Amino acid sequence: MKYLLMLAKAAIAFVWFVLIFNLFQPFPGKAAIALYIMTAFLFMMHGLQSAIFLGAFGDKVKLSSWEKWSILIFGIFALLDIRRKHMMD
Repeated sequence: MKYLLMLAKAAIAFVWFVLIFNLFQPFPGKAAIALYIMTAFLFMMHGLQSAIFLGAFGDKVKLSSWEKWSILIFGIFALLDIRRKHMMD
């Protein structure tokens, strides 16, 4: 499962790369607008996941600064990795 999580994180990192690249060098036509909307949506959803997780488990699980940021970047795949590291006995 560790390798699947790494593969999923690589895929999400590529998505973020395309979305951020679009901010600096917009794609032609309506593709840029669609990618702007997807950027905002992805950022809001991962931010919401981060807020919910830290609100529910922030006092129970000691997370490093990188782990907190990784939830914002990788979303559910970071949460699965954190669960594997901290919550599985």
